[in-house]
Amino acid sequence: MATTKVLIIEDDDVTALNLKMSLEKFGYEVLSLANEEVSAQNKIKIYNPDIVLIDIGLKRHDGGIEVANFIRDKMPRPFIFLTAHSDSEILAKAKQTEPFGYIVKPFDPLNLHTTIQMALYRFEEEKKRLVNADILKTDKEHLEKLLYAKKLSTQPIVEFGDGYRHDISLGETFYKDQKIKLTKKENAFIHLLIAQLGSVVDFAQATDYVWGEEGASDNSVRTLVWRLRNKLPTDVIKNASGIGYYLEE
Repeated sequence: MATTKVLIIEDDDVTALNLKMSLEKFGYEVLSLANEEVSAQNKIKIYNPDIVLIDIGLKRHDGGIEVANFIRDKMPRPFIFLTAHSDSEILAKAKQTEPFGYIVKPFDPLNLHTTIQMALYRFEEEKKRLVNADILKTDKEHLEKLLYAKKLSTQPIVEFGDGYRHDISLGETFYKDQKIKLTKKENAFIHLLIAQLGSVVDFAQATDYVWGEEGASDNSVRTLVWRLRNKLPTDVIKNASGIGYYLEE
């Protein structure tokens, strides 16, 4: 079994050394240490780690968040935040980067190991959900075929998550028989997620289907998902970090 390669981004020398020693005891290979954003980004490119541990603060208040955004947008891989912060604003920003976990300082070595293993497992599972874009096209005719293939045998209903159902004939989504009021774009995105239930909808597919010729950015998709999550009663939309989103089946 290949050794997991880790990059540590931490500006406190004592914490960084403790992390390195703890990880090596569990059999990880620590590739390098970085203590600020620029060197962190360069070392991610050079060393290509399997997973990255990031101090939220670094040299500045939220420097680690910039590194996390770089990983998510440029070099997708699991990353875990190291934090001693209780600042709700910083934690809210950190959450938007879609991390694979958090470690609170001072850290517990066993908890660190467990969190890393869970992050690696989740990342691999998300990769398995990816499908070839040539197979899963986003044209409406193909999507309708996918959608109807997933309906209940005698009704135009697709069930997903725990208590959700989408009525294909009405184009409406319900949770435990209560209709969820969605905008046109929100409904289109749900429609797309349901049509590809069990697979990841990547950012390109989402922008193409929901916005069409109008065009949109990856951040437009993230904002749409954020609004949707605030409307849905449970966390049924899952992240495939740096790739896209999928629905809980």
